[in-house]
Amino acid sequence: MGPEAKLYQKVKQKTPNIQWNRLENLSLPGMPDALCYNKNKFFFTVEFKVTQGVKLKFSPHQISWHHTHPENTFIIAQALGPRSGKLVHMFRGSRIHELDACGLTLDACCLGLDALSLALDKLGA
Repeated sequence: MGPEAKLYQKVKQKTPNIQWNRLENLSLPGMPDALCYNKNKFFFTVEFKVTQGVKLKFSPHQISWHHTHPENTFIIAQALGPRSGKLVHMFRGSRIHELDACGLTLDACCLGLDALSLALDKLGA
C-alpha cells in the first residue's frame, strides 16, 4: 500500500461519520481521490498528498480541477520526513495555487486528525 493510500485509511478510520468513496478515475485527469458525504447530507471531494519535505507535487490537471471547482473541495496532506512531526494538514481546494507555491508552510484550515474529523463532520450544517 502506497503512502497516499495509508493516509486515506488513517483519515477514513478517524472519520466514521463520513461515507468515503475512493475514486479511481483515469478518464477525467485531475479528479480528486475521494468523493465524500457526511451526516448533514453534504457532498465534498478530497485529494490526498504525502511528501517527504514541505513541497507538495500537483499535476497541472489537479491544479486546474481545483481552480474550476473551488467550493466543497479539500486537500489533505501529510509530511513523513524525519523532522516533519507527521501532522495531517487540511486545506481548502480554493487555495491550490498558494499550496502549490508554498507547500505545507501555508496555514491549514485544520491541523491534526481530531480537528479534521470535527471540521468534516460539521460541513453543510
